[in-house]
Amino acid sequence: MDPVIVVGAGPVGLTLALALARQEVPSVVLDETPGRETPRAARTVVLREDTAALVERLAGMPLGAAGLRWAGWRSLRRKQVTNEVAFGDAGPAPLHIAQHVLTGALRAAAGREPLVELAADSRLDTIEQEQSGITAHTRGSDGTWWRGSYLVGCDGPRSTVRKLQDIRFPGRTAVERHAVAALRTELPRPEEAFLHRTPPWRTSGPFAGEITARPLPEGVWRLDWLLPPGKDLVTPELLLARVRETLTGWTGEDAPAYELLDTGVHTVHHRLARRWRAGRVFLAGDAAHLLGALGTQGLDEGLRDADNLAWKLASVWHHGPHEALLDSYQTERRAVVAARLRAADQVLPVLRGGGLRSYVPGATRQHDALLMDGHLGHGALGAPGSYAGSPLAPETPEAVDAETSVDTPVGEAVADVVVTAEDGTFVPLRDRLGRGALLVVLVAPGTVVWERRHWMGAGIMPRLAAAVTALPHPAELLVAESYPGAAPHTVLLIRPDGHLVTALSGVRPAALYAAAEATLGGGTAAAARAEEHAEAGAR
Repeated sequence: MDPVIVVGAGPVGLTLALALARQEVPSVVLDETPGRETPRAARTVVLREDTAALVERLAGMPLGAAGLRWAGWRSLRRKQVTNEVAFGDAGPAPLHIAQHVLTGALRAAAGREPLVELAADSRLDTIEQEQSGITAHTRGSDGTWWRGSYLVGCDGPRSTVRKLQDIRFPGRTAVERHAVAALRTELPRPEEAFLHRTPPWRTSGPFAGEITARPLPEGVWRLDWLLPPGKDLVTPELLLARVRETLTGWTGEDAPAYELLDTGVHTVHHRLARRWRAGRVFLAGDAAHLLGALGTQGLDEGLRDADNLAWKLASVWHHGPHEALLDSYQTERRAVVAARLRAADQVLPVLRGGGLRSYVPGATRQHDALLMDGHLGHGALGAPGSYAGSPLAPETPEAVDAETSVDTPVGEAVADVVVTAEDGTFVPLRDRLGRGALLVVLVAPGTVVWERRHWMGAGIMPRLAAAVTALPHPAELLVAESYPGAAPHTVLLIRPDGHLVTALSGVRPAALYAAAEATLGGGTAAAARAEEHAEAGAR
């Protein structure tokens, strides 16, 4: 079968190619650039725990040395701290990293991967779809035709793929604007990020009273000043004056030392493509959506697009076309991003509009908490989306009647507990994700003290192992000492992208089979075959 064509060699496109390779699917990445990253210190990204783990897993290296995991977060208004978080106690820290460093790490990993072909200086200009595949043409020193099974446009806001498919991209322009500076200096609490609203010193010119400071390694900081609505010009002189004024206000020094590394103006747009699939063509990342107001991070959602799509493309690449499974990519991911955009649209007037609501007792602290949610990946503004309403959710009586509850709601990403793998090693659950297989996790307290070979043939294990073998898709059986909120002998079925399909009370072969088939796009059709297949496997 032909490789998957990935258009665009940014973080989303490279992540998708590496995720496909991890599932033994070849790809060719069409890169219109010469294949080198241009360093921009002021262009950085914040990755949440799940997306940072995804990138580290695919790049084959920790990113902690290249970026910085914050020690904490503070929200300030004038001279008062309104919210404060210490990571470790309150959860894992976000990872702040320069985008060119992130892209470089992914590109290096793709260069080492034999299943990924990187084609530099290849600008797409034509797409032709057929029943059996897709053909793309690129301009360059030599015009080239590329043959693929599917094509994914990860080519940014001005996506050529989206335009060639005549897909509308409606939304709002310039929802927010920020003046940005990257500089090396010494600030109090050097590893803590913070948001400062209405600072006590005088502000003037085209700057609003909100500043975000995010630390990077080696004493580098990215500072963002919110700009008021309009198109007021931010001159270099105005930006330098604001840098000096801000650093003076924070350090108390008249002339704090700093080294200016990069500057820019960052404009946030909110847009959502009408369709994310057109036959064998898909959109992902900024080609499909733009968001980023109120501290939310668009790249986070783009990486989740790649993670969601990769296992579905891999499934049809290995096992044959399945339209319902491919359609679920748009249904799941577009709904999550649309909900995030709606949440931002609802909150923006409250946080930026002022008025009487700003003077309600407690409103200031609530507003700062909402902004913190966006920056830290919490709540409606920032938390990873749920696929609870997915068309892949099991709805057969066998699956629903056997369900039990755990602390992870169905459709959400599972907790990263330690599990015993099939080779007897103890590994984080997250390390087994993205391999193309469904994961079946048995919660069995006490097993950690015994070698796997001693309990694989005891108790309920033989029946569960037979049920896993009978599933309609490759699956890996794992065992956990515990899982948040799970009773002993709970069985979790997890998608390759780490989202919980169902939690079953005990070994229920028919229910497990029905849930697995629904996850692969079988829906309610699983009911007619679930009992027969699952019980046959158990025998």
